[in-house]
Amino acid sequence: MSDTNFFAHETAVIDEGCTIGEGTKIWHFSHVMSSCKLGEKCNIGQNVVISPKVILGNNVKVQNNVSIYTGVICEDDVFLGPSMVFTNIVNPRSAIVRRDSYVETIVEKGSSIGANATIICGNTIGRYALIGAGAVVTKEVKQYALLVGNPAKQIGWVSEYGHRLAFDNKGLAICEESKQEYRLLNDVVERIK
Repeated sequence: MSDTNFFAHETAVIDEGCTIGEGTKIWHFSHVMSSCKLGEKCNIGQNVVISPKVILGNNVKVQNNVSIYTGVICEDDVFLGPSMVFTNIVNPRSAIVRRDSYVETIVEKGSSIGANATIICGNTIGRYALIGAGAVVTKEVKQYALLVGNPAKQIGWVSEYGHRLAFDNKGLAICEESKQEYRLLNDVVERIK
């Protein structure tokens, strides 16, 4: 572990070789395995397992009962809802060891994944995307996309504050909370102000 200033509950287990950023909190019965990199000001809820070589950026919020498997990279400001699930093998078999076949999954900056959602490995969740509770993500997710269902389908777009965007006939929308402005062009959303 690094010598940074972080909090770990007495029941948490932190293996050797981890780097944990300043201000990070690791709560009851959680296990951070070897060679993990956790950024600053992360909050790791109760009963969380973070497998070897996982990378979490700054300000990542991991709710209770989440397992983050080897191959997962979460950028800054990612939210992982209670009991959501990552996979890291496309064709798992108990009798066949495939530790050299883990597939990378990237959750880009600002994205949120709802409670009990499942993210199939090998996909990228785009910046500020919002995955609804219980959704099963089987393919790439565009930035600012809103997905729900099993299999997950895109039903709209959201702002960086997580509000649904209603685009006008010019392809412009304003977030109701932040007043940030967005443009939809060629099925791609970008923040313009």
